[in-house]
Amino acid sequence: RFQIQRGKTDPTSYKSLGDCFRTIFQREGLLGFYKGILPPILAETPKRAVKFFTFEQYKKILGYASLPPGLAFAVAGLGSGLTEAVVVNPFEVVKVTLQTNQNAFTEQPSSFVQAQQIIKTGGLGFQGLNKGLTATLGRHGVFNMVYFGFYFNVKNILPVNKDPNLEFLRKFGIGLVSGTIASIINIPFDVAKSRIQGPQPVPGEIKYRTCFKTMATVYKEEG
Repeated sequence: RFQIQRGKTDPTSYKSLGDCFRTIFQREGLLGFYKGILPPILAETPKRAVKFFTFEQYKKILGYASLPPGLAFAVAGLGSGLTEAVVVNPFEVVKVTLQTNQNAFTEQPSSFVQAQQIIKTGGLGFQGLNKGLTATLGRHGVFNMVYFGFYFNVKNILPVNKDPNLEFLRKFGIGLVSGTIASIINIPFDVAKSRIQGPQPVPGEIKYRTCFKTMATVYKEEG
C-alpha cells in the first residue's frame, strides 16, 4: 500500500506504518491484512526451488570462466534472480491486484477469478499476467546478486566458530546484513513493480508503463 501512494496529496495516503495498519483494519477488517495470500503460497515452493537450483547451476557454469569467487557468486545470484522472476511474476500481478483492492476481503474476487479477469482483459503478455516483468526481473536479479555475492564473500572472510551457537549467530548475522543491504538496493525496482502492476492514478490511462520510466517519474514527482 505504501508503494502505490503518490505523495501526500494522494487521498489514500497513509501517515505512517501504524496509521496504515489502523486504516486497513477499520476499513477492511482483520482479513484485509491477508489479501493476496494465496498467490505467494502457491509460488513459494517453485520460487525457492528455482532460486537455489539455478544458483548452483550458474555457479558451476561460471566455474569454467575462471572468475574470482566473489564475482562468480554475484553473477550466479543475478542469473538465479532473473530466472526466479520469470516464474513468480504472474503470481505477483494477481497478488498486487488483490492487495490494492480496498473493498472488504469478502467482497473481492478469489485469486483464481482475479487471474481469469486479468487474462481476459490483458491476456498473458505484458499488459496482462506478465505486466511489470522488467521491474520484477530487476527486483529479484538485483536482490539475489547482492545477497549471494555479499553473503558468500563475507562468510568466507569471517572465521568459522567451533561453538555451534556462535557459528549459528555468525551465519544468521551475515544473512541478516546481506538481506538488509540487498533490500535497500532493490527497493526502487519493487516500487516500480507495484506502480505498474497496481491501479493507475486515472482509470483508463496508463501512467506507469515501463520500469525505468516509472522510476524516473517517481523520482521527478516524489523525490
